[in-house]
Amino acid sequence: MAPKKQLRLNFFDMTCNSAHMGIGMWKLPGDNTMTKGSLEYYLWLAKLAEKGKMTGIFFADVYGVDDGFPGSMEAQFKAGANCAQLDPIVYVSAMASVTKSPFILARTYSTLDHATKGRIAWNVVTSYSNSSAKANGLDKITPHDKRYEKAHEYMDLCYSLWEGSWEDGAEMWDLEKGAYDKSKIHKVTYNGKHHKTSALGAAHPSPQRTPVLFQAGQSPAGKAFSAKHAEAVFVGGNVPSDTAPYVKEIREMAAANGRDPQHIKVFPQMTIILGKTLEEAQAKHDRFAACVDWEAGMAKLGQYINFDLSALPPDEPFDTKLVGKSENAIHTMINMLKRYDGQIVTPRMLGQKMAFCGFGPMPVGTPEMVADVMEDWVNNADVDGFNLACKEPSNT
Repeated sequence: MAPKKQLRLNFFDMTCNSAHMGIGMWKLPGDNTMTKGSLEYYLWLAKLAEKGKMTGIFFADVYGVDDGFPGSMEAQFKAGANCAQLDPIVYVSAMASVTKSPFILARTYSTLDHATKGRIAWNVVTSYSNSSAKANGLDKITPHDKRYEKAHEYMDLCYSLWEGSWEDGAEMWDLEKGAYDKSKIHKVTYNGKHHKTSALGAAHPSPQRTPVLFQAGQSPAGKAFSAKHAEAVFVGGNVPSDTAPYVKEIREMAAANGRDPQHIKVFPQMTIILGKTLEEAQAKHDRFAACVDWEAGMAKLGQYINFDLSALPPDEPFDTKLVGKSENAIHTMINMLKRYDGQIVTPRMLGQKMAFCGFGPMPVGTPEMVADVMEDWVNNADVDGFNLACKEPSNT
């Protein structure tokens, strides 16, 4: 049994002007996800997080839309799923892709770390879709393992700018000696295979210097990246036994890198539906489920696994082993589909599940019942907290 630990909870949202995980929930009376273009939404969300003693707000982010297969864009825009995307980094971003120049990203996060007084994190992703590649001027996405090769260099360069350019004590503000001690400010020269720069770190040291680093990869290359760089990882799994082997492996890999394995905090996704009674919670569940858009969920899942589920009859069972053969797919989702090997599953069923906050655990019940589920995960999967999917933020 895992030792007792302080549980950490994050809101899991996205700066698309509609629902993130609860696709179609905007139809509910009083829903406020259509107001994500306003500063007021994020102030409200931040105040709610503070009131609830949350550790953070994790903003998912993508470049491009789920347009990989015929008909997917129509379903996506009809449901308002992950479209009309804003840049989360304007607010307080927990995610940004490594398509930006390392120098520009390092400066941006230094600025945000100053502005938030050390309350910023970066979920380091390498992207996965051709639509994001095309949005950034590329013909197609870089092959999977090469993306991680480039990401390792990216991190090394960012570390150099954050940690190596400005020494402590470089700021003086002394009437005789001046504002800055130039002898303590150094140019970073980096010439890698994929990235290079020759520059002073653009910003003076921020409270953290390097922001808290999240990562979400479950491929061999992704796990190696997490074990070297991540302070927190976002993982998949529907029950503790799904996730426990990954947690054990990532902690062992971190130890092999000379790190304290408990310094990596592990966060699976969870969607909780609470009521004063089980019956009240179940009624909420059923009300939410009636709003979801399975076609948009199927389009979103198809983009994740790089497979056109709409090409299959929606209500006929299919072999889930057909998918997962592309390297340009999210390995967490591929591993999730393995759960259905040998079971009767249809594209509509998967689309419905994806649209209703995905494939993570969804405990329905009283606070005591949900707390028991969380405790089971901590004790039997050695996780450290949860990213809580917001199916209906205005009524959270």
